[in-house]
Amino acid sequence: MTETAQTTVGHNGGAGRGVRLPRTARRAQLLAAAQDVFVTNGYHAAAMDEIAERAGVSKPVLYQHFPGKLELYMALLESHVDELVGRVRDALDSTSDNKQRVKATVGAFYDFVDGEGQAFRMVFESDLRSEPAVAQAVERATTETVEAITETITADTGLDEHRAKLLAVGLVGLSQVTARAWLADDRQVPKEDAVALISTLAWRGIGGGFPLQN
Repeated sequence: MTETAQTTVGHNGGAGRGVRLPRTARRAQLLAAAQDVFVTNGYHAAAMDEIAERAGVSKPVLYQHFPGKLELYMALLESHVDELVGRVRDALDSTSDNKQRVKATVGAFYDFVDGEGQAFRMVFESDLRSEPAVAQAVERATTETVEAITETITADTGLDEHRAKLLAVGLVGLSQVTARAWLADDRQVPKEDAVALISTLAWRGIGGGFPLQN
């Protein structure tokens, strides 16, 4: 299925009006344009007119894919939450060496925060948390990463779920707060060094105090 918009070239450098695109490709183009506008302006100041202009499409084309600004915002937010959760799960599954697991998990947060398009700002710094659907999506970023880490800690240490969850919350909080602080400090510490510092801090607590069960 393809569609055609009016003729011009989008501000994002991609295919714009007058170019026939499959629906999935057009949707991706619109999401990329919306990402720029939402991160730059925040939800409340973002305008559908500006998003359409940046994507190089007419407003009717934009509304064919997303009936309103909130639906567009939620589509982006949910995709970013999925990305973060996926990164953390991949990190946990990447090795059976728990010291390296901790490092990979910390690294997952740093990579997410350092990613193209500043997606992390919508997850960790949304200006729309008063909207229940947004609050639920933002909370999911924490709960699902915590749950994944909790499962791993429980399986490897024999700790009960409640103690394992507290450790998981600590690791998630440490990772995302320090990653954002690192970025705000203009990456003065090389990312690899920053991840090594924070993962060492976390591992000395988890690895030293909670050995593997026999």
